[in-house]
Amino acid sequence: MSGTLVALGPGHPDLIPLGSWRVLEAAGPVELPPAEPLADWLGEHGIMVAEGAPVTAASGERFVRLLAERDWDATVPAGKPLHDLVLADALVGLDDLVRRLRMDCPWDREQTVSTIVPHTVEEAYEVADAAGSGAGPKLVDELGDLLFQSYFLALLCEEEGAADLAQVARGITDKLIRRHPHVFGDREAETAGQVRRNWEEIKRTDEGRQGIFHDVPGVLPALLYARKLQRRASAVGFDWHAWDGAWSDLVDELGEFREALDQAPAARAEHEPDRHVVHEAGDLLFAAVNVTRLANVDPELALRAAAGRFRDRVERAAQLAGESGEDWAALDLDTQDAWYRRAKAQLTP
Repeated sequence: MSGTLVALGPGHPDLIPLGSWRVLEAAGPVELPPAEPLADWLGEHGIMVAEGAPVTAASGERFVRLLAERDWDATVPAGKPLHDLVLADALVGLDDLVRRLRMDCPWDREQTVSTIVPHTVEEAYEVADAAGSGAGPKLVDELGDLLFQSYFLALLCEEEGAADLAQVARGITDKLIRRHPHVFGDREAETAGQVRRNWEEIKRTDEGRQGIFHDVPGVLPALLYARKLQRRASAVGFDWHAWDGAWSDLVDELGEFREALDQAPAARAEHEPDRHVVHEAGDLLFAAVNVTRLANVDPELALRAAAGRFRDRVERAAQLAGESGEDWAALDLDTQDAWYRRAKAQLTP
């Protein structure tokens, strides 16, 4: 028998859940963990404390730790209210931490929206990189870093009088409800494609968008920028229905790129490339993004994964060569390629 675990909230008397207080009043003696900040207050309000009592009460991190340590016969609250309380306690705790850092840390005090955003972008890329390996500890860690960035930026907005974290959360909640009328309204959407079209239509109305490409951020990485432009065009019907429709464009662009290369003067290091080659290279990449998008592949993530595989294979090839007494960097291309193929065979699932 593990007894009953009662939540006292984040650690302030005014935030003790009503259901928890009623259980404490009827329980008789309760056990408290060491360093429970509400211990004195509970004693002053008639709650007896005794080690080994069948009811244990705790606040904040102490409650979360006890909840995870063993299986309890009952918890107060339970079910969805318990989930919400633990979640709220964690998020409020992070908000408190961000405010403390903003006040007491010299580095955090100096930050502005413009100085913190590069870190936010970096953290977003690290989340994307971690997601490539699936849901696991690395992704959880990187999500925490990105969540901190969101909290910090929300605090800066609050300081400027724009909005606080609660308004940010309510704003995105309201937006998501508006853009999911097939869930919260009477519009039908049986496929993901219908959801996407509804989303773009509602977004244009919400934002009062003028023109097809209104407010597409030019600072996006090139692959994401190209995909977003293509999606905006698709929202007004200018798109192929499937990847095979765009395939001939990709093949044509590959031929035009080869023709431009054949006609261009020899490339020289540290000199401007031939303008026609640059033009055709861009068209080829844009066409490749279009095919991958229509194949439901994110070109940014796909290219990052391919680059990662190339890095791993080259490093493994150099290692294999070194284990055979050869300096991989000093080998001719054909021999390097042979080691690369061995590495690829070893690393391919």
